[in-house]
Amino acid sequence: MSQPLSEQTIALVKATLPALETHGLDIVHEMYSRMFQNPDIRDLFNQSHHGDAGSQPRALTGAILAYASNIDNLAALAPAVERIAQKHVGLQILPEHYPHVAEALLGAIKTVLGDVATDEILAAWGEAYWFLANILIAREGRIYLEQKDTTGGWNGWRDFRIEEVVRESSVISSFTLRPVDGGPVMSHKPGQYLTFWFEIPGHPPVKRNYSISSASNGETYRISVKREPHGLASRWLHDDAVAGTILKVAAPAGEFFLEGHPERPVVLLSGGVGLTPMIAMLEALVTGGADVPIHYIHGTHDRETHAMRDQVRDLVIQGKSVRATIFHQTPRRGEVAGSDYDHAGIIADDWLTANTPVAEADYFICGPRPFLRHAVSALSLAGVPASRIHYEFFGPADELLAA
Repeated sequence: MSQPLSEQTIALVKATLPALETHGLDIVHEMYSRMFQNPDIRDLFNQSHHGDAGSQPRALTGAILAYASNIDNLAALAPAVERIAQKHVGLQILPEHYPHVAEALLGAIKTVLGDVATDEILAAWGEAYWFLANILIAREGRIYLEQKDTTGGWNGWRDFRIEEVVRESSVISSFTLRPVDGGPVMSHKPGQYLTFWFEIPGHPPVKRNYSISSASNGETYRISVKREPHGLASRWLHDDAVAGTILKVAAPAGEFFLEGHPERPVVLLSGGVGLTPMIAMLEALVTGGADVPIHYIHGTHDRETHAMRDQVRDLVIQGKSVRATIFHQTPRRGEVAGSDYDHAGIIADDWLTANTPVAEADYFICGPRPFLRHAVSALSLAGVPASRIHYEFFGPADELLAA
């Protein structure tokens, strides 16, 4: 267990806040530049989130500022620590990787801040870094152990074969995955994701997370992926991955999930490809015989982009108390209200608060960042406490408004 941070370290770290607020992003860019000189370290990361336009540097800058601001109140950072630990496990971050980060971070602070970064300040940040690192290492170690000791579980990368590819809409396809070794797969919590190591010709290794879009069955997983016009991995999956293709996969991870037997109404709210974890939750609720009211609410552009419509309809019929409401933002000519969709336009705040049990429901939300910011804000303003608002976002956790 880490020794408590000294009062001197806490004071020195908090004293650097003004400099971090001004130069934090420069420090992070310099840190990544140093780390990525080592190909083994570079290949641990999702490169789509880096670079000048990437969101990961901004996210890490925000995380460093949050850590410095709350270094005397670390309980406030517990949810962020859990999210980071889950991401690290997906990416197969191990204790031996942490010294590389420490060296790069302290070197970046010294380079960017110059004479302001005295030996005393660097020592304080070194102590603060390793305090947090040891917390993460311990939590990640417990997750790795749970994965290894669970029936069908594993550590590291396991080979899976694509068993089936299903085109779900004009932009989303599903891929059913079965382990090459023929063994069982560990049960996942609905809402969790798999991390993939793709070897795409002409590119360094590519890491991506994709939500599991089906309930646990002990034999296979399914992911449902949107083809992004500039997405290296998603374009490769849609254009080149076929039945029989073998993929390297890490065990399920993630802190966004639905507990087994909810006692309150559940609202599953999604936009676009954000429906993927919601389908897993809906399937798990229905097959598990949940008898609480379930509201499945989904918004998409139109009939062509609307994925998994038939599966949702079947689950609504099977469920005890399930209601699905579909919004098409711009219905195409020939679409029929009441059949293809229920409401035209976006999911409005007043509709959401009037048609879902805001006084008692748990809300699970997934979709593009603007959709998330809007939904979380609307529910918070309607009086839904943060403890009943659960959300997932695809990408680093920056720029999300949580009231």
